[in-house]
Amino acid sequence: MPYTHVPHPQDADYEDLLSLWADLESGLAMVLANPRNIPNFEQKIRQYDRWMQDLLQQDTDTGLYLLFQLATNASVGYSALHALVCAVLCHITSQELHLVESERDSLVFAAMTMNVAMTALQDTLAVQTTAPTTEQKALIHTHAADGRRLLLKVGIVDTDWLDVVAAHHDAHDTRHDFQQLGLVPRLAHTLRVVDRYAAMVSPRKSRTGRSVTDSVRSIMASALGPNDPVGFALVRAIGLCPPGTYVRMDNGETAVVLRRSSKANLPLVATLMNRKGEAYVPPRLHRTATSTPHVESALTQDAVKIRVNHQSLLRQGIYADRPAAPR
Repeated sequence: MPYTHVPHPQDADYEDLLSLWADLESGLAMVLANPRNIPNFEQKIRQYDRWMQDLLQQDTDTGLYLLFQLATNASVGYSALHALVCAVLCHITSQELHLVESERDSLVFAAMTMNVAMTALQDTLAVQTTAPTTEQKALIHTHAADGRRLLLKVGIVDTDWLDVVAAHHDAHDTRHDFQQLGLVPRLAHTLRVVDRYAAMVSPRKSRTGRSVTDSVRSIMASALGPNDPVGFALVRAIGLCPPGTYVRMDNGETAVVLRRSSKANLPLVATLMNRKGEAYVPPRLHRTATSTPHVESALTQDAVKIRVNHQSLLRQGIYADRPAAPR
């Protein structure tokens, strides 16, 4: 599914940009659903990676906004969307971790394909309201090793990519500092942290998604302890409350995060409702980095009961973030 042009966010509307991300996700879904029937499987994965990077390079904040809106609203086709979210987060976090290009590639390709052996099952589980069956649990237990074998069969020869897929659920030896680990354990741990974070914020039929702040707290508490560099790198990279997520302000107002700032907890937001739940028309742009109120906590998608004009908000956020023209 080739693409030819990615318009700059200020020249495209919300629906165009959302369609580009949705097209990327649907193309990736086709490849992951039928890996044995895809000629040049590795080339396809690399193609979708370039497409993803192109979208992010145009405007990372807009990309995150659209992606988190997709992730918190969809449960159909969960597996491919989850893979794309993880690939994006791994790509951005890899920059914070100063990975070289080959390491970054192995990590991102592993993120896209880590669940290739259970794509259909993962889609089923996302809409299943009952606990996994015994048969499903067996497939879940073996999917990492099965994924490595499947990738080998479709022509993948990058051993780091293969080994990270096989190890992405393995807890590493906590007696060793993260930086003292070998490359594969470091990449596998990075993917594991991102995987768990993305899974927590995404809804399922059996549960609603958790707020991003709850997800971050859980990740920090259960990873390498208080000094896990991956958890900190993830927060530095996307913000404590990433673009596209809803937040409660410390004065009781409800807002949506539009863009990150140089400080992880001080984003540009659009205030949507007052403390009584009454909508602001139009929403009010507010830079938390320069004045109060500040973000108090994240909210889940279902906590916001009003209709949000994402196209208008994205345009306001993009123009608000542009430097003033010289006189």
